[in-house]
Amino acid sequence: MSVIDFIFSWQIILQPLFKMIRRLFSTLIADYPPVGEFLPAAPPPNGGPHQASAASATFRASQLESLNWLHSVSPCFPVSGDRIDIIQEPALFYDTLVAKCAGAKRRIMLASLYLGIGSLETRLVDAIHANMKKNTRLTVDVLLDFTRGTRGESNSQTTLMPLLEESDNCRLSLYHTPVLRGITKRLAPPRWNELLGIQHMKLYLVDDTVIISGANLSNDYFTNRQDRYVMIEDRGLADFYANFLKKVQEFSLKVDRTGEAKLHENWNMLPYKSAQVDFATEARERIRSYFRGVMDRQRSICDEDKASDTWIFPLIEMGQLGIHHDSLATRNLLSGCLKDSQLKLATGYFNLTETYMDTLTKDCQAECCILMAHPNANGFLGAKGPAGGIPAAYSLIAKKFHQKLKESGQDHRVSLLEYERTGWTYHAKGLWYYLPGSTLPNLTLIGSSNFGERSVNRDLEAQICLVTTNGGLQRKLQAEYDNILQHSAAAETERPVPRWVRAVVGLFRNFF
Repeated sequence: MSVIDFIFSWQIILQPLFKMIRRLFSTLIADYPPVGEFLPAAPPPNGGPHQASAASATFRASQLESLNWLHSVSPCFPVSGDRIDIIQEPALFYDTLVAKCAGAKRRIMLASLYLGIGSLETRLVDAIHANMKKNTRLTVDVLLDFTRGTRGESNSQTTLMPLLEESDNCRLSLYHTPVLRGITKRLAPPRWNELLGIQHMKLYLVDDTVIISGANLSNDYFTNRQDRYVMIEDRGLADFYANFLKKVQEFSLKVDRTGEAKLHENWNMLPYKSAQVDFATEARERIRSYFRGVMDRQRSICDEDKASDTWIFPLIEMGQLGIHHDSLATRNLLSGCLKDSQLKLATGYFNLTETYMDTLTKDCQAECCILMAHPNANGFLGAKGPAGGIPAAYSLIAKKFHQKLKESGQDHRVSLLEYERTGWTYHAKGLWYYLPGSTLPNLTLIGSSNFGERSVNRDLEAQICLVTTNGGLQRKLQAEYDNILQHSAAAETERPVPRWVRAVVGLFRNFF
């Protein structure tokens, strides 16, 4: 009998051991700070009346009343839907980003997991470099993940060094998770050290334009990897994200002209040497204080602005810092779906948290469709080593969720789809929500979160919740979903899964 056969045959006996090992492993690598309640108030269940003070902003349109709770959990930025564009293709996303950076007048701020090192990425950096030479007032800030951004001899940092070396107006910040420390930091090899936590936000800000996406700054995301991209022209929102990113930069490492990563001038704790709880507590308080301050100043802005037809609610998630803002808002959105409404949810990697799966099964009243990557469209397909089993692991998790739906008698209400397109991979995530009687989306979530274990517990994530009554924007959102849907089909829930994947997926599920 092979080792794999042994593990598979005795997995029921070994499962308690796996759980014990997982708890021990988590304890060794992460002394998580207590989860901090981030939302100022909890919304009512199932879209009930919002019990807010008279000063709180509310939606005037009667069909949006069930969403009034959003005003109590996040800053609100009212905008005209005509100033929002939906980009559907990666090549257009790239061309737009290059053009915006080449023509920037005041500021460029790019937050991503990493920047690639190919010709397209170099062209983007060259456009920024050329603009900085002719416009000495232009400031450039780039926020990346430390482990991913410094991986290999040629990497994100080396690609950006020419900008740092020639101008004081460029700042490169690398977020380093406080979990990667001690013996783990010394021994964990590249790629594996990224399992512990990364900077995963994808925010691209140029002057007063904000592009929020799930796409990184690399070749695949510029050519043949399906993602989502919303571009918003609004000074208030741009200023909000500019100041937010500056807060994150404070507890990230700053790269100087020599390439050395040092502490930010407004921070005094190295993430991998200072006490983890102290680091997380101070970082959490700075982010929470910033959000609270913005909400206090803008408490009545939505009521005062009568010309707007679209409202932007920024949501963030920083689980290792004790911030669970986005996940709590997302859960409340799912549980508050009205009867006869529709919900289209997409994720590049199907690894929904148990809370999300329970909410979709037990509390959500909407007709749901969940779109995920077919194994052939999964970015980990063909990867070397254990990573090559990740597509099969996602298939197994989807199969178990489908079984849960059947056992609960909810499989008629929730359907699963898979995206497959020759030569393409799939990375789009978010949701589209249709109120009862509506044939066009009234709300969308878009950003970096995959709604999975990593997104909630390990990585830095950013989304927006966009609510709109603008017919043109609603049609654009529907066209975006239809564009993705044309390459999708019903999910195969009985796909064979290697035995070794079945044996270990529960142990390592919150790492991918």
